[in-house]
Order: sequence, then C-alpha cells, then structure tokens
Amino acid sequence: MSNIYTVSDLTKYIKGQFDRDAKLVSIFIRGELSNFKCHYSGHCYFTLKDSGSQIKGVMFKSRAQFLKFEPRDGLKVVAYGQVTIFERDGQYQLYADQLIPDGVGELNLAFNQLKEKLAAEGLFDESRKKTLNLLPRAVGIVTSPTGAALRDIITVAKRRHPGMPLILYPVQVQGLEAPGQIVQAIQAFNSLNNVDVIIAGRGGGSIEELWAFNDERVVRAIAESNIPIVSAVGHQTDYTLADFAADCRAATPSQAAELVVPDIHELKRYIKTLQTMLENNIRTYIKEQRQVVRQLRDNKVFLQPEKFFADKRQLTDLYVERLGQAMRKIILSKQHTLKIYAEKLSVLNPLDVLGRGYSLVRTAEGKVVNNTSQVTPGQPLEIILRQGRLDVGVIRAREDKNG
Repeated sequence: MSNIYTVSDLTKYIKGQFDRDAKLVSIFIRGELSNFKCHYSGHCYFTLKDSGSQIKGVMFKSRAQFLKFEPRDGLKVVAYGQVTIFERDGQYQLYADQLIPDGVGELNLAFNQLKEKLAAEGLFDESRKKTLNLLPRAVGIVTSPTGAALRDIITVAKRRHPGMPLILYPVQVQGLEAPGQIVQAIQAFNSLNNVDVIIAGRGGGSIEELWAFNDERVVRAIAESNIPIVSAVGHQTDYTLADFAADCRAATPSQAAELVVPDIHELKRYIKTLQTMLENNIRTYIKEQRQVVRQLRDNKVFLQPEKFFADKRQLTDLYVERLGQAMRKIILSKQHTLKIYAEKLSVLNPLDVLGRGYSLVRTAEGKVVNNTSQVTPGQPLEIILRQGRLDVGVIRAREDKNG
C-alpha cells in the first residue's frame, strides 16, 4: 500500500518526466490551427491538429505580441516551444514560443477568399433574403436521389403534411459534375415555377465532400433564384457558402423539411382557433348591436315623442327670450354711445357757437376774416348770424393788441 499515489502526485511525476525529456523541452511541431482564440489578457489559445491527432496549445502575451501575422483557423503552421503537463487538467499541451506560417489549407483558403469576394458584392446581405410561404403549393428538392438527405426530407414532410407535393430534381452532391447539376436544377425550378420553395442540400461530410456547395456558380445561382431556397448542407457545425447565400439555413435536411413543410395538425388547430375567435367576435358584435337597438327602442323619442317636442319647444322659447334680452341690452348700449357722440358733436357744431352770440365774417369771395389785416376800409363783407346774414362795409379797421 506504500505505492499508492494521489492524482496530484502522479500528475507531478508525469510532468517531471516530460520536463526532463530533451525532445519535449525544445520541439518543432507542424500542424493546422483550429479553435484559435485570443483572450482579452493577450494570451492565445488554440488547437494544433493533423489528420491523425491534435494537441492543445497556448502562447502567452509575452510571446504573442511579437507575432508578425494574424493566426486563423485552418492556417498551417510550425510551432516551436515546450510540451509539458498542465497539472490542473492533467493533460499535456504545447507552450509555444513561436508560430511560423507553413502555408494555408488549400480549401480553407479558397473558402475564405471566395466568401470575402461574394460578401463584398452583397450576395449575403439580409436585405436580399426572401420569406418562406406559410403553405407552399409544392416543395422542390435538389439533392442526391440515393442519399440519406432525401429520405430524411421525405420522412419529415410526410409526417407533417402527407398531402404536400414533393418534386425531386436529382443531382450529384459531390464531385466535379455536382456544381453544374445543382445550378441546372435551381434554374429549372425557376423556369418551370412549379414550386414555392426549394430545399438544396446533402448530409454532412468533410470540407472536400461538401465543396460543391462552396462553388461560386452554385452560390450565385442560389442568390439569383426568384424562388426562396433553404440550404440544408451537412450537420450543425458544417457551414458552406450556400448557407450564407440561401434565404434560410437549416442545420440538417430534416430541419429543412420542418421549416418548409407546415404541420397539418398545427394548421388545423390554428384554423379551428381562428374559427372560434371569429364566432365569438360575431356573437359579441350581435349582442352589442342588440343592446344598441334596445336602447334606441326604449328611448323617450320613440316612447313619448310629444314630451320630446314639448321640451324642445320650451327650450326654444327660453332661447328666444334670452335672445330678446341680449338684443335689448345691445340696443341700449348703442343708444347710450350714440348720445355721448352727439353731445361731443354738438360742442363742435359751429351753429351752436353762433347761437351763443358769435358771428362769422367773410369777404365777398367767401374767405373767412379773422384779422384786420385781411380787410380795407370800404370793403364789403358778409356777416353770418345764428339766424340770417348781414351785408356790411368796412368803415375803419382797428387792431386790438389785447387779443
């Protein structure tokens, strides 16, 4: 029993073995970057893999800050550092001091380049996406006639809506001939216009097996289609350029069928709900209108019309009386105002001035005389009195300095 170790003791022992191995202390490893993440602390975490295995790796900020390129998933590199045990997890990993580009995976590079190109042209814009019909008249399927994808689509579609027409355009989904056939199928459905939605896809696979759905011709055909297209390529973790160009992306062919084919039982329940709501609304409306009719029927206008008109006559008499009073008030006010203006006018009336003993003197030409300098001895003048006029002559003109 003396040889029993704790997990920590065992891990430290193994770590010591790694640290004493000259090959592992200073080693170069070639592989492809995957799951590369740069933490906010500046440390970089990644997986280095090849076709047979993989190893976790970390490059601390003190080394990562000197990188001359931007590491990305799919990039082939040569990593230099030390392989040792991470004691907490009990797994070995690479502590990298350097990452040297060793070329990029050919397909991954092509994928990224084409994606950037088509994205710049707007082929992946959300504004281009078309909505799916709630109840399509028929569903077009572009896939292999012998693949599992077709069986999955048919199984789900028949379960959800047995009467939904499914139209297959058989194509190859991998190989050199596949892109051209897929494009031809999409164009054929658009030309015939015999379906309301198209499912284009296949089962999962490697990037090489899915490459037909990364072909530029296929992506452009999907983007240019007048009929909405649902891409159903691979499993949830598999993305192709067709997914970005399609109007809707399904993780699997089965999910595509669920998105496209409505559940007839759900439709029936929905229609039943609408029917119930409509009936309830109609009954409520009729009930409300009946209540309105009853209120109108019981209104005194119909039950005792003579009382209604009697009230209106009395109200009319009241308004006429009020109108007369208002008019009398207005007339009295105007009369009072007129009297004031008449008195003011009377004060300014020249005839009233003459009535107080004053007179108006004018020359024969009709000019008013108000100064002795205007007349000469012997000049005939006219004197206008309150009543009558006098024709006189000037005997002598005297100037009154006292005014």
